[in-house]
Amino acid sequence: MNAQTLQGHWNEIKGQLKQKWGQLSDQDLEFAEGNVDQLIGNIQRKTGESREAIEKHLDALINQGAAGLAAAAERFQHASHYASEHLRSGYENARASFYDQYGEAEELVRSNPMQSVGTAFGIGVLVGVTLGLLIRQR
Repeated sequence: MNAQTLQGHWNEIKGQLKQKWGQLSDQDLEFAEGNVDQLIGNIQRKTGESREAIEKHLDALINQGAAGLAAAAERFQHASHYASEHLRSGYENARASFYDQYGEAEELVRSNPMQSVGTAFGIGVLVGVTLGLLIRQR
């Protein structure tokens, strides 16, 4: 057990220490500048437990917290993999749909060239008039 690991999970560990030894107060569990020995001494004085028992319990709590973090990381990895596959599938579907629609539009233009030119001309005039009106309003 080291001070850095203990500090990283301190709020969780503090609650679990109070749960195991109900007589501990927040002052008893003050973690003075990462001094693990002082913490263990405070718990020993208040509870009468042996140093080895306290260290063993702290190690178990830290390992339990690390296992929880590993499980959360694994769940995140599975979720991100699922999201990635879902996005990739959506992209492939959109791409295939776009190419299908593009092919249909291209076929429509080939089969009706005069109507296509007339439609494109009409749309161009409509866009030009709309932009001209918008520019004049400013």
